[in-house]
Amino acid sequence: MTDRELVERAFAMHKFSYVPYSRFPVGAALLCADGTVFTGCNVENAAYGSTICAERTALLKAISEGHREDWQTIAIAGQGEDYCWPCGACRQMLYEFAPNLRVLAARGDGQFQCVPLRELLPYGFGPASLQG
Repeated sequence: MTDRELVERAFAMHKFSYVPYSRFPVGAALLCADGTVFTGCNVENAAYGSTICAERTALLKAISEGHREDWQTIAIAGQGEDYCWPCGACRQMLYEFAPNLRVLAARGDGQFQCVPLRELLPYGFGPASLQG
């Protein structure tokens, strides 16, 4: 799967977003080494802290289907003029399972940039950090 195709899969998730408060749909598509793609959308909640981002939706779906160590690339697509980078909580969750993940951040016009997760979360705290 090409980066462009993965970004398109992320954009396709906008239609499933539940965003009555921000009106800012976000979609994500997580590519695994075997070609499996897990998608996600953001789901807002009136208790704002209970909102879940598209990236974490895709991540949790992958984990629940037995994919933990084979993530290659995640595409995140928003509708704004700026690139849609993962928030801090999403960066931490992604780092837990795939510190070498490639991150594709897309803006509303379809353009995207690619950055390694390690650059988005330098000095990340992961499972290896707990080893003595």
